[in-house]
Amino acid sequence: MVLARLSLPVHAVWMTDTPLDFNGQVGLVTGAAGGLGLAYTRLLARLGAKVVMQDVGADRDGEGRDPDRVASAAARLRVHGLDATSRALSIDTRAQCHALVDEVLGQHGRLDFIIHNAGWVHYQPIEDISEVQLERMLDIATKAPLWLAQAAWPAMRAAGGGRIVLTTSDRALYPQYVQHGLASYAMAKSGAVGLMNVLAAEGEAHNIIVNAVSPVAKTRMWGVHGEPDELHPDAVAPGVAWLASSRCRQGGWVLRASNGQFHATRTQEPAGVSYPRDLQGVAAASVEAFDAAWPEIALSAIEPRSRHRDC
Repeated sequence: MVLARLSLPVHAVWMTDTPLDFNGQVGLVTGAAGGLGLAYTRLLARLGAKVVMQDVGADRDGEGRDPDRVASAAARLRVHGLDATSRALSIDTRAQCHALVDEVLGQHGRLDFIIHNAGWVHYQPIEDISEVQLERMLDIATKAPLWLAQAAWPAMRAAGGGRIVLTTSDRALYPQYVQHGLASYAMAKSGAVGLMNVLAAEGEAHNIIVNAVSPVAKTRMWGVHGEPDELHPDAVAPGVAWLASSRCRQGGWVLRASNGQFHATRTQEPAGVSYPRDLQGVAAASVEAFDAAWPEIALSAIEPRSRHRDC
């Protein structure tokens, strides 16, 4: 297994003489009333996009509804001359996701990018997880991005392309960052990566570029209200804005974003593999042989890193 590094680096947004320009573009950001979603919206609107902000106003556990929360956030952005509108529509079901996308298309006639940021965290020991709680987590973290993409796909394809950014989590991707009580959360966020891989493959021929972000920022998810002392959501936004832009021409990447630093990764087979007949792995014809070979079979893959100048 080879862990690839993005050949067109995320920091390319700062390495060109031409600034990013979203003028004339329309985007949908879910979970946009605060935290990361609000940071994404603010930056994209500053770059010229018309942004539709979705948020039902639930609390950090996904409970309750407060439509005024996203309406107030959008109003504050408009005070600064930014083009942001709000929708407090739920996206728990396929029908609701399609209705939201149809409304955006009906009002604006186009949808250039979707950033699915909505989500919540609920800690439950494995013994306490209920089917209802698991389905609610899957609905927002895994099913909603599928239904949103499905609804937008025909319009994006007809327009010659689009950009979709899903959200995953280091809590699902890296064993050393796992937290007890997050089985449902990690399961759903892992599913988002599988979905991203398939959407990226299906969208490539239509210039529908699909990636995922694994962000770290101090927001309500951390129990932080107001301005954080570190790990600002605004420090994640540049990378996500780039993924939503026409500059991003490669799909199937997970962008890790935290504290103003970015690292994009994806798993890639090494040269010589002839899948599925020759994995270039260790041969073992019996359980005894497998047992003896386990130290050679189980090899950790260390991600490559490269540090660049501050941009």
